[in-house]
Amino acid sequence: MPLSATEIASALSAIAGGDAVISDVSQMGAYLNEPRKRFHTAAAAVVTPRDVAGVQAILAWAHENHVGIIPQGGNTGLVGAQVPLRGDEVILSLARLDKIRAIDAAAGVMTAEAGVILENAHRAAEEQGMMFPLWLASQGSARIGGVLSSNAGGVNVLAYGNARELTMGVEAVLADGRLYNGLTSLKKDNTGYDLKDLLVGAEGTLGIITAATLKLFPLPQDYETALVNVASPAAALELFQLMRDRLGPRLNAFELIPWIGLDIQLRHGMLDADPSASASPWYALVEITRMAGTEPGALQASLEAAFEAGMISDATMAESLAQRTRMWAFREQMSECQSREGASIKHDVSVPIAAVPALIEEGTAAAERLAPDIRPIPFGHMGDGNIHFNFSQPVGADPKAFMAQYDEAMHEAIYEVVLKLGGSVSAEHGIGQLKTGLLKQVKDPVALEMMRAIKSALDPRGILNPGKMLG
Repeated sequence: MPLSATEIASALSAIAGGDAVISDVSQMGAYLNEPRKRFHTAAAAVVTPRDVAGVQAILAWAHENHVGIIPQGGNTGLVGAQVPLRGDEVILSLARLDKIRAIDAAAGVMTAEAGVILENAHRAAEEQGMMFPLWLASQGSARIGGVLSSNAGGVNVLAYGNARELTMGVEAVLADGRLYNGLTSLKKDNTGYDLKDLLVGAEGTLGIITAATLKLFPLPQDYETALVNVASPAAALELFQLMRDRLGPRLNAFELIPWIGLDIQLRHGMLDADPSASASPWYALVEITRMAGTEPGALQASLEAAFEAGMISDATMAESLAQRTRMWAFREQMSECQSREGASIKHDVSVPIAAVPALIEEGTAAAERLAPDIRPIPFGHMGDGNIHFNFSQPVGADPKAFMAQYDEAMHEAIYEVVLKLGGSVSAEHGIGQLKTGLLKQVKDPVALEMMRAIKSALDPRGILNPGKMLG
């Protein structure tokens, strides 16, 4: 017989302490209200253990009593992996596990607990003259555990890789409460399966990450940043190839942004000034790192070569921190600005870098065949092929009617283009509960069988984030 919500809250209070349990739904808002407001199911309870031993005790009890556990970091996920699906689950927040356990600047590693806010990890590294290069728009609230569980990407993937590539080892509590201690900082270890890579990106369905050993890099002396006018995504691709050839690993960001994004932000007062040199149908935000001992001017020289080759029409270099901040605000506000214009349909997809222009051209054409007045707003990480292919409602349209008529059809149209180009229907946001049905449609059947076998082996009672990823 399943336990009632009252029985669950009582048991959790006995394990973690009454001050660590929230049982009143009216007080759960911060844990239930995810960013896109798509999911509205309550939890049986919320529990906030103070240490790893507390997480172990909760998991051992949940395993014994067949209670579903949803691990949650900063509640910034965009596919519903961190919020309830059924209503009888317990949200286990890692927010109180927020210590930086160790930093070794010489070795280039930091051990951080799952509840450490990403921005605080940045500060801790910088105090030691180092950098943890995973940068997200939500870094002021996203926490390390959630970032790793979703294998987050961000704007520096081009140079430093995504979360999985920045993780050397993890500590995780398994479904039955056992602790996997894999906090290694070894660069070489060929002693069997790489369990760290299995847990990172698993969205809490295989184990709950409680700490991780993360890679650090020398703090750059400075950055060189430019907002560049390009005529089209094809021209941006040509520019990217030139920049990559000339600048190599120093090129750490290459973001593609359409003019409409700038127009919306300026109209709604989201920018204190226009960051661009002049009007352009598309912009590329390009940034390189300048390390100690290197001379400035490499980015400007590369842009001059691009201008002479006819690849770009104009550009502006950031001459101050304020200018650089404004350029990055333009990029980071691209998702938020669409909410100022009503409803929007969003896709987090990736294709081979060379196919980005085809994705945007063919995806836009497919969308406009469905809704001629729709406003395409594709933007994102062109340097790694990850485009956030979003569509805002026609001007003056009713938001609810727009979503009801076009949401499902638009997804089908864009995913058809993505798959034809050899891409992925989830580049950096994950599967969660939003894309479980889609995963079954597009994933290789043998791969799905392997995933289910791993899930069954590590979580035989299905208590870890039930209904997420594999459904």
